[in-house]
Amino acid sequence: MRNSLLNWKYEKLAGKLIENFAKRSIEAVYLPSREQVVPRLVELIPAGSTVASGGSLTLQETGARDLLKSGSYNYLDREAVSDSGEREEILRKALWADFYLCSANAITLDGQILLLDGNCNRVAAVLFGPKRVILVVGMNKVVGDIDSAIERIKFIAPMNAKRLNLHTPCTATGFCMDCTSDERICGTYVTVSDSSRRKGRYTVMLVGEELGL
Repeated sequence: MRNSLLNWKYEKLAGKLIENFAKRSIEAVYLPSREQVVPRLVELIPAGSTVASGGSLTLQETGARDLLKSGSYNYLDREAVSDSGEREEILRKALWADFYLCSANAITLDGQILLLDGNCNRVAAVLFGPKRVILVVGMNKVVGDIDSAIERIKFIAPMNAKRLNLHTPCTATGFCMDCTSDERICGTYVTVSDSSRRKGRYTVMLVGEELGL
């Protein structure tokens, strides 16, 4: 019963979000389950395309990252190298990719996408560079407004820091400490709120499951 009610709620939320994204010239689709993500990506991304991605738990959970590594694409995989110089070069090349895939930290009901970055490579690519940007986002990241989005991000950030094995105050306390640590991942907040001048660049896949953090 609980799952059926949650599915119903996600479907209704997604319908409203798709409507509000359209007003902002952002394409959005609703996929009830994570298993539908990879087939939709195959439809959207032509074989042989140059593709890059952000570091995303959601992309792992949906199988999207495995797809990118399958050999069908020229995947700029920063995780495939250990040398910091090579990694930096891949991050820069990502700005010239045909497609960039990532998730979001939060999405507001009125159709705004919030991203939080420490290194800023993800927000840089989302804002400018790659020809197309595809965001794969679990419906658990939908919130009412900007204030709620920031509150969610601050609540979740310690878990992301822990996942990345960082040595920040929040990994000790479990709570955002608004720190100035050299390893801080809360460096830059970005809001994507309109794409009128770049219609067709963004596609948001709203997945009817809890994904990522």
